Amino acid sequence: MIKVLMIEDDPEFAQILSEYLANYNIEVTNYEDPYLGLSAGVKKYDLLILDLTLPGMDGLDVCKEIREKYDIPIIISSARSDVSDKVIGLQIGADDYLPKPYDPKEMYARIISLIRRYKKSTTPESPAVQTKFRVDDLRHQIFYEDRPLNLTPAEYEILSYLIKQHGFSVSREQLVYNCKSLKYKGSKSLDVIIGRLRSKIGESSKNPQHIHSVRGIGYKLLG
Repeated sequence: MIKVLMIEDDPEFAQILSEYLANYNIEVTNYEDPYLGLSAGVKKYDLLILDLTLPGMDGLDVCKEIREKYDIPIIISSARSDVSDKVIGLQIGADDYLPKPYDPKEMYARIISLIRRYKKSTTPESPAVQTKFRVDDLRHQIFYEDRPLNLTPAEYEILSYLIKQHGFSVSREQLVYNCKSLKYKGSKSLDVIIGRLRSKIGESSKNPQHIHSVRGIGYKLLG
């Protein structure tokens, strides 16, 4: 489970985002008071979502203080539209800046992307995940059990993305967004492609070994 510290003085907004992210096994703990947030044990969290307009302390000061003390990914989430706030926030240590209002799906995508980048930069090289799939990006080819698969461009993009997110649930929106061939066709075409991919690796939707449907979210690749 990913644990997120949120410092946001709009409890309704925080609740909506928390409930959405909970669907993806992301637990959000929100503090409306920035001083309580700063004393909440920042080290035990994987990421910080930080508002700028806070009671008693400007969010930029909170960002600067946390960056000086902790190595944690920081996403500023703010309705303040001044470009200088964004520039200063990034200069003093924020990793990303998402202006309000935004779709919770975008915040989810940014959280996953940012945590993945941090893990790559802060952890030693580990053995590759054992999987029956292999992606050759240079040749635009995917192998299953060392057998090359004959894939359409859309099938390649979808399967390649699932392989690279091996073991993680990936939302339908993420898959459509990351598949150029699907951007204007929508998620209905995604189901057709998943069906074709399952057929090409010899599995059925009723008893899949590799491409699993995740109810209410999307898909996950295992094995």
